[in-house]
Amino acid sequence: MGVEKYTVDLNKPLVFQVGHLGEAYQAWVHQPITTKQTPRFFDNDFLEFFTRTAWWVIPIVWLPVVGWLQIISIQRGLSIVKTATSMLLGIFVWTLLEYCLHRFLFHMKTSSFWGNTLHYLLHGCHHKHPMDGYRLVFPPVAAAILCVPIWILVRVFLPYRVLPAGFGGGLLGYVLYDVTHYYVHHGNSFNKATQKLKKSHLNHHFKFQTSGFGVTSGLWDWVFGTLPSIKVK
Repeated sequence: MGVEKYTVDLNKPLVFQVGHLGEAYQAWVHQPITTKQTPRFFDNDFLEFFTRTAWWVIPIVWLPVVGWLQIISIQRGLSIVKTATSMLLGIFVWTLLEYCLHRFLFHMKTSSFWGNTLHYLLHGCHHKHPMDGYRLVFPPVAAAILCVPIWILVRVFLPYRVLPAGFGGGLLGYVLYDVTHYYVHHGNSFNKATQKLKKSHLNHHFKFQTSGFGVTSGLWDWVFGTLPSIKVK
């Protein structure tokens, strides 16, 4: 007798269902549902609350932190010019991190129960429901937790005075990424540049899921040969 194919019930909390799909998960998660509905993830209301984040929460929470970090570098004796330069360097480094995370972590292949479950929470939910406006940006609580090991790592490489400004620049890059990501899904194009940005990312969802990993910039897609071929009319 053959093994019965598992079917996900979209009317029930999804997170602990997707693990049962096994190897069929990859095909399922890349068949997008294009409505703007926000599916339920957990039975538990407390857990469910932390899975939904409005886009405007991100700049409200993190921009003051970015400014505070720049002030710390200045207080440590770093000049304003060097502080600004360190921040810009942090933004640049973020663009590479954004590309690498999206390409190698968010698009990793999984088939085990917990692998599928974690992938769905991390990024799979976005590909399954790309127009869900409350699961486009990273929840601040989760981001704050991730900031701790990243800070510990970055402090190994950056000088004492430069560390806050550089880390703050990376954090600002992340804010720009999340806001841009929301825009390309829900905003209106107002020139050719924004039209190209939107088309590139939406093509990543609906046509070329193995290319176009940069959201805020196509620089690293160009460098590593994953830039999709698109024409903006």
